[in-house]
Amino acid sequence: MPTTTKPSVTIDDEYRARTRASAGLYAEACTVIPAGITHDSRSTLPYPIFVARAAGPRKWDVDGNEYVDYFGGHGALLLGHSHPAVVEAVQRQVSLGTHWGASHALEVRWAQLVQRLIPSAERVRFTASGTEASHLALRLARAYTGKPKIMRFIGHFHGWHGEVVAGAMSHFDGSVPAGIAPSLLDQSIVLPVEDIPRIVETLQTRDDIAAVIFEPSGASWGQVPLPPGFIARLRDVTRKQGVVLIFDEVITGFRWSRGGAQARYGVTPDLCVLAKILAGGLPGGAVAGAKAIMDQLDPAAAKAASREKIGHQGTFNANPLCAAAAVATLGIIETTDVCERAEAAAAEIRNGMRRVLIEEGVPWGVYGEASVFIIFPNPGRLPIDPATFDAAELGFKGIKGARDANLINRLRVAMLANGVDIMGGPGGIVSASHGAGEVAQTLDAFRAAVRRLKLEGDIRNA
Repeated sequence: MPTTTKPSVTIDDEYRARTRASAGLYAEACTVIPAGITHDSRSTLPYPIFVARAAGPRKWDVDGNEYVDYFGGHGALLLGHSHPAVVEAVQRQVSLGTHWGASHALEVRWAQLVQRLIPSAERVRFTASGTEASHLALRLARAYTGKPKIMRFIGHFHGWHGEVVAGAMSHFDGSVPAGIAPSLLDQSIVLPVEDIPRIVETLQTRDDIAAVIFEPSGASWGQVPLPPGFIARLRDVTRKQGVVLIFDEVITGFRWSRGGAQARYGVTPDLCVLAKILAGGLPGGAVAGAKAIMDQLDPAAAKAASREKIGHQGTFNANPLCAAAAVATLGIIETTDVCERAEAAAAEIRNGMRRVLIEEGVPWGVYGEASVFIIFPNPGRLPIDPATFDAAELGFKGIKGARDANLINRLRVAMLANGVDIMGGPGGIVSASHGAGEVAQTLDAFRAAVRRLKLEGDIRNA
């Protein structure tokens, strides 16, 4: 049989040669920052790139390399980097003050935009992050129902606080993560989304469940799609059982449609958790939902309903600078077709990547919804046809439970070496600023990366 000679210059060699300044900064970072990174998903071997600037769909690292960007501020930048209207709004606001420690007009405008766009948003309360918002939503649900338990689903991410971490990114077996009190785990019922009968039976037979929280996209911005009919069935049973239904729309909010996943699917939750696009690329989160639940934060309304007011502080809640970026961004989303443009570009990328896999004889899958694309690099070497691949058939164990971190990292580094920065899903989040040129460059980079991984023995043909 013919043998393939591996190239003398590897993907890793090319990456190191292109990113010497990033390597130097990473070495410095490791002396002051644990692991040299400030967000776990930025971990890249041998080291991450360090970015100097960004505009539209592109960014440039400290070595001067240019990349088509699919991190998109971890999903926060539907309009792309440095959108002129957002830049102008932030520049105007920073000269007026970054923190007044007082109420202001921008927070009212911001809340009004959320209320107009998001179907469930009878009332809105701002936080400084999505993690904070999920924390607040769970407290509101428990107070409203008088019940202690929260139902969650394996692989669904709701931030890093102790109540929701187990079973989200690790400890899928129900064991206790380091630093988390075991008693916190007792307050969660964590189930697989694939077992709808068990979910329904649990909700119908227990009287201690305050809320169900989940990602309406499926786990991790749709990496593990939900079973057909899941959302509508869950809405029906939670309504009948008096359980608060919470959509985690940190990713899907204003991206799956201008009204989020709830508008796209036509199912309105009792509460939703928002962040990312919500604040126009600056820090910010919110809980939005039914007046009766949200008004537990209002002392007069809580007293009138014979309820205890729920306390909620937060130094940077509705920060004026963040509010300025948010109002500019959401105003554009409300009045233009940016969601549709981003979705169209993502569809072109997904279709193009499938063609590459077919033509190169690589048994991987590409899928996704709205303005995201997700690559399944088939670590178990399943007999996959890229033309007909259906991620829903694999479920959580087949998708996230079978991850090959080394292969994903090598794909990402190969894409970086070809001028494209994808997320570690692996996949990417597309903005309205991605056009035909970015799509073409991305597909060329994907083909080059796949061919290189084949040469270096990471991929076997179908």
